Amino acid sequence: MSTLKTPLGWLADRYTLSPRSLRWATTASLVVSILIVLGGGIVRVTGSGLGCPTWPTCNATSVTPTPAMGIHAVIEFSNRMITVLLCFAVAWTIIAARLQKPRVRSITRLAWSQFWLVVVNAVAGGISVWTGLNPYVVAFHFVMAMGLLTTTTLTWHRVHERAVAADARARLTSPARILSWLLAGLTAVLIVVGTLVSGSGPHSGDPNALNRMQFDWIDITVVHGVLGTLTLVVAIALAVVLWRSRATVPLLRVATFLAVVVVQAAIGLVQALTALPELLVAVHVVFAALVWVGALRVVLDVNPGLFPSVHAAAEESEPTPSRTEQLAGRAG
Repeated sequence: MSTLKTPLGWLADRYTLSPRSLRWATTASLVVSILIVLGGGIVRVTGSGLGCPTWPTCNATSVTPTPAMGIHAVIEFSNRMITVLLCFAVAWTIIAARLQKPRVRSITRLAWSQFWLVVVNAVAGGISVWTGLNPYVVAFHFVMAMGLLTTTTLTWHRVHERAVAADARARLTSPARILSWLLAGLTAVLIVVGTLVSGSGPHSGDPNALNRMQFDWIDITVVHGVLGTLTLVVAIALAVVLWRSRATVPLLRVATFLAVVVVQAAIGLVQALTALPELLVAVHVVFAALVWVGALRVVLDVNPGLFPSVHAAAEESEPTPSRTEQLAGRAG
């Protein structure tokens, strides 16, 4: 009795895509998932969150904005179109992962997790419109975007990584591993508190919206700054540990992370002291995404066993059937 196959399973029996195609697909997903964070930031600072007052259509009678709806509708609709671009990138990743020979199931699962997070994020965006940009829903929408960025980063790393030599693994001590996880945890809390800062400030996404989070903006901004400082301190401590153990590659990763966090801190300080100019707010949002990607890459480099090399994962791969096995299967 033949097994009922999915469309992707049917394609996988007949076609194969190269590892290069998968690498390009994961890169596209990662780039577009950062781009959509930028799009959301532009929508927020331009007050275009309700430029399209309904969802999934732009208004009650049209899917696309009409000339009478103005520039805010164009900006909001353009952000929705980035989601469409993201859907194509994620679909490419899923197909490319499934059509690998041999197929590595963990990569396929990561690719599908991107799909489900795109769905959740899109629905969260729709709910934020339906609720008139409720600040808590908007914050959840941003956190879901970070969740999507997590899966695209993990998938990218899983596909592009190379096996770490035994002597290099030996240099990654327990203190370094603990500090890397602490760094990631602090960064996650820092980003979540950043949504509270945004939710309490003036940039709601709609210039007429008065519904803001009930936090004192100065107090929550100070908490955000303290968390940022702690993140810097932990990153410096991790860099010292890696330098002493001569773990070169992870040390370079942490150095890059430190550079991005310092730039992000400078942007945040300047925007707080200059009445939150729109351009700096949008840049700050994008750098939040880059900081999170950097924190994830640090964890993955300091803990190479977390996601074993694709080439060393033969135990989870599906072996490619021989020509004789293929012919025997068809005859049966």
